[in-house]
Amino acid sequence: MAWGESKTWLTGSDNQALYQALLDDSEAAPVRNSKRKKVVHPSDMPWELSRQGILKHLLNEQMNTRMESVDAYMQLIPPGSRSGKHRHLAEECVYVLEGRGYDLHQDCDVEITDTYHWTPQDEVKRYEWEAGDVIYIPPNTIHQHFNADPARPVRLISAINRIYQKFGLNDLEQIEDAPEYRPGVTLTAAMVAEMMQNKA
Repeated sequence: MAWGESKTWLTGSDNQALYQALLDDSEAAPVRNSKRKKVVHPSDMPWELSRQGILKHLLNEQMNTRMESVDAYMQLIPPGSRSGKHRHLAEECVYVLEGRGYDLHQDCDVEITDTYHWTPQDEVKRYEWEAGDVIYIPPNTIHQHFNADPARPVRLISAINRIYQKFGLNDLEQIEDAPEYRPGVTLTAAMVAEMMQNKA
């Protein structure tokens, strides 16, 4: 052999058709995609009483839609309540459909080497918002939404890119649970309507 390292790279007997698998997957994609939803109706959007709050998932990787790169949900915050508090590496865009309130954001100093470390900065910033506004949440920012209206609910649409998950950097951490969260509760539309009522 012409290469001095041939004794090394010639070792191993395992065979796998990995490139062929890519070709097969590409060829099967049109049929597979034809069975995936291009229109998602409200009845197909699952509810979740999550640690982050009351969610109706619009797009999610688990929902078998044609969307490849974005997850989105509608979040409802009862009068005078708040979301959970969490942090994730991906940036997020939130559109305020209804209501008024504010966000608390705490930036983090991040170091990514062989390991991943983050440290919250001391300053917590407050941002006021109302219906029609867009809230931008930078990467790796601890954040929480607050409904400032004691009489009316807030509705938000959140969109986040899946790219960090695909790179193995989902890094989602829940710091504080939403007040409405109850483990194991199956949420219904009637329950949501009840929670959105002014209790004062």
